[in-house]
Amino acid sequence: MLILILAFIVSMIPTVLLFLWIRGQKNIAENYNNNCTKAFVRGLLSVLPVIPTSLVLNIAVNLTGFKESNPVLYQALYTFLVLAFSEELMKFLMMKGVIKGGKHSWYEIAAFMTLVGLGFELIEAIPYAIGADPMTMFVRGLTVMHGGYGFITGYFYGKSVYTGNKAYGIFGFCLSWILHGLYDFGLSEELLAVDDDLAFIAITLAVISLVFLVLLVRFFKKRRTDEKYLSI
Repeated sequence: MLILILAFIVSMIPTVLLFLWIRGQKNIAENYNNNCTKAFVRGLLSVLPVIPTSLVLNIAVNLTGFKESNPVLYQALYTFLVLAFSEELMKFLMMKGVIKGGKHSWYEIAAFMTLVGLGFELIEAIPYAIGADPMTMFVRGLTVMHGGYGFITGYFYGKSVYTGNKAYGIFGFCLSWILHGLYDFGLSEELLAVDDDLAFIAITLAVISLVFLVLLVRFFKKRRTDEKYLSI
């Protein structure tokens, strides 16, 4: 039990450090720090609207009858719609609530969406820790997947605001949704029952999440030399 608690605490360190680093960026905009905190808190609270949304989507998926006739297809629908879609949608709407009524730069939008993801990551880890082994918990914490998905959505939504091309925002949301769904589906018992080797899907996406973290840090540093990311 003590090892599990320690693993949980250690797994949360990357999330907390990223929050503090992003929030602590200087020379951004007035109220930037307050909005960062607001985004993080909204991420924590985003689990609340996820619950009824996922329940409704779960009913729809169960109505297909695939649970008994085709468990693998059922699990695919469950992970992509009930889990990934509901979570990505609610996180995005939470970010929209942060920027509503104001004008924000490409950089700020990416930062706020990332922080919403980090907030959700932190709250989701609590129930997930029940029954999880320390190594799995540590890997999830290290990859900071919801932060990475948030960055993807925020980066492309920020680009859509900057360029006026809404296609970028749609692309970013869909990319996060698909990657999230693939990761959850790759870890499902139904898929692994078909072939244990299919676990490479989740492993590959875990590695890709680390790449997103590198891109995230690179983006937040690049804004110092590229004015387009800070222009309103």
